Amino acid sequence: MPELPEVETVTRALAPLVGRRILGAEFRCARVLRGGDADAMASRLRGRRIAGVKRYGKFIAISLEGGGYLLIHLGMTGRLLLNGSPAKHTHAIFTLDSGALLYEDSRQFGCIQVSEEFPERIRKLGPEPLEVPFEAFAGALRRRRTRVKALLLDQRFLRGLGNIYADEALFRAGIHPLAMASRLRGERARRLYDAIRAVLTEAIAAGGSSVSDYVDPEGRRGFFQFSHRVYQRTGEPCAICGARVRRVLVAQRSSHFCPDCQRR
Repeated sequence: MPELPEVETVTRALAPLVGRRILGAEFRCARVLRGGDADAMASRLRGRRIAGVKRYGKFIAISLEGGGYLLIHLGMTGRLLLNGSPAKHTHAIFTLDSGALLYEDSRQFGCIQVSEEFPERIRKLGPEPLEVPFEAFAGALRRRRTRVKALLLDQRFLRGLGNIYADEALFRAGIHPLAMASRLRGERARRLYDAIRAVLTEAIAAGGSSVSDYVDPEGRRGFFQFSHRVYQRTGEPCAICGARVRRVLVAQRSSHFCPDCQRR
């Protein structure tokens, strides 16, 4: 699933669309639509000019002149492509005054919504990992009696963080994914905070991780997968100590860790 670095990369690639006009929209799959039918959503977009493109957690928020938003979540396999050719899994086509933006999604777990107001369900998500102050982050950790990996995947705690970067941040911080969040205090909380910010910053600079079919709107793959130290490296030697990387399920998600470097 595209996570914060991948969605940030996509959002930055779409920045040149600001000021462009949407001439029309065609929706080919009702399953990915939220809050309205295809004809109504297309009508609300027709003729609207794009005022801004920002990321909010894992959502891409395209604001429209005169008010309103086009919101896109890529789900597990969603992709936004600029000026491509429609294919089997193209579920939305936004025709612009110059070129087009295509939404593809082979598994159809993503979603598209057109809303006059910024949706409350999205507004209620937690703070941005790269913006939250350390004191707020540490305080939230102390209040949560749950496994830290499960907490990091909770979008109400931090928005945008996902499986890849939670695993990588916990490894860098030397914290076991099954450690209790409420017990991470002082220096351990600071290490985790710093590791999350460092991993996300590096991944954004590398264009994200292409571990399956992720590409940016220009069709370019990310490179951060070559810097993964534990994610999907079960059985391989730890880059620090040489112990074999292990996998455990936390919150129904695979979590990869070094049993020697990461302690509860």
